[in-house]
Amino acid sequence: MKESHGQYKIFFHMNLENIISKSIKKNEKPIGFDVFMNFALYHSQFGYYRSKNTILGHQGDFITAPETSDLFGYCIARQCKQVLNGGDILEFGAGSGVLASQILFELGRLNSLPNKYYIIELSAHLRHKQKQTIGRVLPELIDRIEWLTELPIGFSGVVIANEVLDAMPAKRLTFSKGHFVELGVNVDEYGFHWQKFNEPYLNSKVCLPLKPENEYTTEVNLQAMAWVSSLYDAITEGTVLLIDYGMDRTEYFHPQRNEGTLRCFYKHKASDNPFCNIGMQDITTSVNFSDIADSAINEGFKISGYCTQAMFLISLGIESYLTEEKDNEERIKLAQQVKQLVLPGTMGEVFKVLALSKKQTVKLDGFKEKNFVSRL
Repeated sequence: MKESHGQYKIFFHMNLENIISKSIKKNEKPIGFDVFMNFALYHSQFGYYRSKNTILGHQGDFITAPETSDLFGYCIARQCKQVLNGGDILEFGAGSGVLASQILFELGRLNSLPNKYYIIELSAHLRHKQKQTIGRVLPELIDRIEWLTELPIGFSGVVIANEVLDAMPAKRLTFSKGHFVELGVNVDEYGFHWQKFNEPYLNSKVCLPLKPENEYTTEVNLQAMAWVSSLYDAITEGTVLLIDYGMDRTEYFHPQRNEGTLRCFYKHKASDNPFCNIGMQDITTSVNFSDIADSAINEGFKISGYCTQAMFLISLGIESYLTEEKDNEERIKLAQQVKQLVLPGTMGEVFKVLALSKKQTVKLDGFKEKNFVSRL
C-alpha cells in the first residue's frame, strides 16, 4: 500500500508540473507568479485546494484558528450577533466546516441564528467535508446552510473570510536598475526558476516603496483587491470581517523585509520554495491590509475596525469562557487554547482583523480595546 501511494503522489506531482511547463513553453516567455500560484493551488484536477488530501489540522499542512479552539468561532459569533439584525452570514472558503459549526452553535445559544448561513466553496472535496462536519455537530441546523459557487446578489448580513486573502494568487516584484519589475516563473531542463520580466511594473492601483535597495522583493495582490471590490456590489448592507496574517503598508514594506512574504507549508514545515511539492503544499503571501483598505474605500466601504487577532478576541470577551467553565481540567485546557490564539509568539499578533461596513453604523464590539485604523 505504501509503495502504491508513493507512486500515486509522484504521478500527481508530475502531471501538474507538466501542465505548468507546457503553459510556459506555449507562450515562449515566463508566466507571472500569480499564474503559477493559481495553477499550483486551484488547478481543477491537481491543484492543492482541489485535492482529496487532508490539508488542515495536525494530520495536514497547517492549523487554523478554528481548528485550534472553539472559542475562536464563539467570539466571531458574538460579533455577528451585534450586527446581524435578522440578516444572513456568508463564509468564504469554510475549510473543514469547523468555524461554521462554532458560529452557528454559539449563535443558537445566544438566540441569534441567521436565516441562512451561506458558504462559498470551490472544492467539491471540502464541500463534502463541511457537510459532514456540520451535519455531525449540528444536524438540526443543516437546512440553514446553503453552498454557493459565486457571490449572491443583494446579500444583507455578515461576510466572514478567515485565511482567504493570503491564498489568493499574488504577483511578485523585485527592484532592479531603478524600478520594480515583475518576477516571473520560467522552466528549463533543471526545472522551474525565477526570471525577471524586462519592462517596468506599472500599476496605478498599487503603492510600492519609493527607494528600496536593488533586488528588494515584495508582493502585490491585485486579485485580493479586486475581490474586495466585487464584494461591495454584492452586499446591500452589512459587515465584512477579514481575518488573516498580514500587516499595514509601512510594516509590509519594511526595509528588512527585503525578500517578501512568500511562504509555503508542507506537513507543518515552512519554506520559501514554491517549486517543490507542487500541488501538495500550500503557497501563501501575507496580506497588505493597507491595499485592501484602499480598495474597499474606493468602492464605498467604510473601514469599521482594524486590530490584531488578540485584541479582537479580548474585546469580544474570550476570557469570559474561562471564568464560566466550572471544570478545572477543562478550564486548564481552554487556557492553553486561548494562549495559542492571543499570545504574540503564536497567532495573536501576526493575525489581524479588518472590518468593512456598508450602510452599517454600529460601533463594533471587536474593536473596543484597540482600533488601529489610523495605521492603514
